[in-house]
This record gives sequence, structure tokens and C-alpha cells, in this order.
Amino acid sequence: MKAKDLRAKSPKDLGEDLLKLRREQFNLRMARATGQAAKPDQFAKVRRNIARVKTVLAQAKAGKN
Repeated sequence: MKAKDLRAKSPKDLGEDLLKLRREQFNLRMARATGQAAKPDQFAKVRRNIARVKTVLAQAKAGKN
């Protein structure tokens, strides 16, 4: 997920992406808690993608598109 691609989306779409990423993060945490986590690198990737979406949303809200 690239910030350039995210900036082309509407805030509504970004909100949906953020919700999807949060659910994915939750599912990864649950999988790790039950001992089923297969790819430990996914935790960092999801966390960074959440940060990217939140950054683009904040920039759009501030009018810095």
C-alpha cells in the first residue's frame, strides 16, 4: 500500500481501508495468541499500513492534499 495510491482515494474509502486493516491486525493478534501465527512480518506491515492511512486521512482533513 503506497501513500500515493491512498491520496487518490476518498476519505470514506480510506475509512473503510482503515477498518479492514484494524480487523486484520486483530485477527493476527488472535492467531498469535492461539499459536497459529505463520508470518511474524505481517504484524509490522499491517501496523505501518494503518499509520499510512491515518496520515493521509489527517492530511486530507487539514486540506493538504
